[in-house]
Amino acid sequence: MAHRIADIARALGAVAEGDVDLTVTGASEPATARADQLALAMDPRYGEGIARGQAVAAMLWPGADWQAFGLKAAIFAPRARLAMAGLTRLMDPGPAIAPGVHPLAAIDPTAEIGPEASIGPFVVIGARAVIGPRARIAAHVCVGAGAVIGSDALILDGARIGHHVRIGDRFIAHPGAVIGADGFSFVTPEKSGVEEIRETLGVRQDIRAQSWKRIHSLGAVSIGDDVEIGANSCVDRGTIRNTTIAAGTKLDNLVQVAHNVEIGRDCLLCGQVGIAGSARIGDRVVLGGQCGVIDNIFVGDDVIAGAGTMILTNAPAGRVLLGYPALRMETHVELQKALRRLPRLAARVAEIEKVITKLP
Repeated sequence: MAHRIADIARALGAVAEGDVDLTVTGASEPATARADQLALAMDPRYGEGIARGQAVAAMLWPGADWQAFGLKAAIFAPRARLAMAGLTRLMDPGPAIAPGVHPLAAIDPTAEIGPEASIGPFVVIGARAVIGPRARIAAHVCVGAGAVIGSDALILDGARIGHHVRIGDRFIAHPGAVIGADGFSFVTPEKSGVEEIRETLGVRQDIRAQSWKRIHSLGAVSIGDDVEIGANSCVDRGTIRNTTIAAGTKLDNLVQVAHNVEIGRDCLLCGQVGIAGSARIGDRVVLGGQCGVIDNIFVGDDVIAGAGTMILTNAPAGRVLLGYPALRMETHVELQKALRRLPRLAARVAEIEKVITKLP
């Protein structure tokens, strides 16, 4: 689909100069751009690539001399990544899911399918499930009995929505996401080794054989509006009450949210984050890749944790954390500096010991 430079700029709330009636059919990195593509050079570091490509229009940083690059038109993006969000939304055609219900879909007669919904092949929708208006459901998706999915949802190939899960509007589930599997809850008839060492902080008495009894999940999952779940991520259902994810929160690929977890609004959970059972996450929390949160603790509003951080205790609102165990970022940085000095310090101590041992 072709887009006029003027229309792109208007959609982004940006300023355009030159021949704004020029059209482009897509976007590209500057050095590989064709003549019908918009070159993306929103930082001066990428400006030199324009000459190696064939683009006649580009998105540039504010104040760039677009005519010096030999361009016919330019759009100026004061905040590059925000402009990328708008541009990619404008140019993304979305998945090819045909309108209507595919003849190979299996939909229970008691399910409700909203107007203008698109249901792909081999989709299975259970009894009394509700699919909102304009929802798009790709091939091989399963929606369990009694599940409710809001309007304008996009559920991609192979995602699984468990029974009685409730999801708000404009939900996105990427391929392989599983919403509403049972929680990982087991107990032993006698006190287990895990319980013992949690009480004693590592001291064990008798080591005995033990077997695990399953605690079934009677709760479900409740998800607010504008939530996105990445590929192969899992959100477990609650034991008694629901696991909850509030509006606007985004989960990356391979994120694990355990039973009874509560996640607030507008959080960002990056790849391989794991949140253990009954943890509570506040609003606008950002957890970098491979962060972990142990069970039954609270992470306050606006906490930011760098990649690989392991949060083992309650985290106050607004705290910036790093490391294992999680520390204030500035403390962690100082400790790492001290750690790098340890070999030199050890050598100095050894020299001092030699001197001391020779004293009368």
